[in-house]
This record gives sequence, C-alpha cells and structure tokens, in this order.
Amino acid sequence: MTSKRKSASQRKMTSQRKAAVKSKARSTVKARAKKPMVRRSAKVGTTAKAKHRPHAFVVSRLRDEDFKSDGLRTYAQYRDLGIKNATGGMAVAHVIRFVGKCDPKVVSKEHLHEAEFQMIYVLKGSMVSSFDGQGTHTMKAGDAWLQPRGIKHKVLDYSDDCEVLEIVMPADFKTVEFET
Repeated sequence: MTSKRKSASQRKMTSQRKAAVKSKARSTVKARAKKPMVRRSAKVGTTAKAKHRPHAFVVSRLRDEDFKSDGLRTYAQYRDLGIKNATGGMAVAHVIRFVGKCDPKVVSKEHLHEAEFQMIYVLKGSMVSSFDGQGTHTMKAGDAWLQPRGIKHKVLDYSDDCEVLEIVMPADFKTVEFET
C-alpha cells in the first residue's frame, strides 16, 4: 500500500510541477507580448549610397491648372507632386494624365529609363504596354507595376480617361528612345 501512496504522491507532485512550468511559460509569453514589435526592412547604412537626407513636409492638392504639357511625353500632361524639391532630388512623383485619342505613331516608341526605381500605379482608366522579355500587359485602375532599370518598353494604347501615378528615383534620370 505504501508503494501505491508514493505513486499517487509522485503523480501529484508531477502534476504540480507541470502546472508550475505552464504558469511560468504563460507569464513569459505575456512578458514577451508587452514588448513593442519593431520590423526593419533593411539595416540603416547597408549601401554606400544610403545617407540620411532630411525631407521637407509637402502637400499637393488636386487642381486642374497644375497639369502641364511640359513633360517627357507630348500626349500627356504632368502634375508635379512636389516630391523632387522636398527630397532634394532623391525622387520625383507626378500624376500623368493622357490626353487626346491614342495615336500609336506618336505613342508606341520603344524606350528605356536609366532610373534606380520606377513604379507606376493606374489611378483611372487603363493602358496597354509592352515590356521587353515580359510581354504585353493591360493595366487597369488599381493596378501597379515596377519597371527594372533599363527595361525596354512602349505604350501601345490608353483609354481616354487614363491617369497614372509615377514615382521615380532619382528625380533626374535619363530616357533613351530607340528608332523603329
């Protein structure tokens, strides 16, 4: 009988130890949960070009008179969002409004941009573009794409109401057009 009591006693001690371990584990989890979660996308200063550049606060309000026909494309109007000046030339952001009916003779010229970063987001309408090695894509409102440095591409068509947001780094970049 003594051996049975020891076994029961041992079982009781074992269950008490397990409960204590679980309790400690819960408090550890709770303590961890209280720490703020910090995510870092990249280490600061990991590239030779990475420097802290103070940016100015800037607000750009939508006004039709801010769309200018003085940009890269003759078939588009550009609304500068003030990012180039605010970032000291680190980036440029503008809304491009395509004007008039699409004329493939004017629009469909193969070219590339020597930029480190170029992202386009379709705000309104749609456009069709061809990208070297990537095929032809129809982009509609809400679609976005990233163009790698130096990818040859051309616009094939756009809707009458097409507007896109384009963000490019650096702000001053070279465009190379190819004759067809």
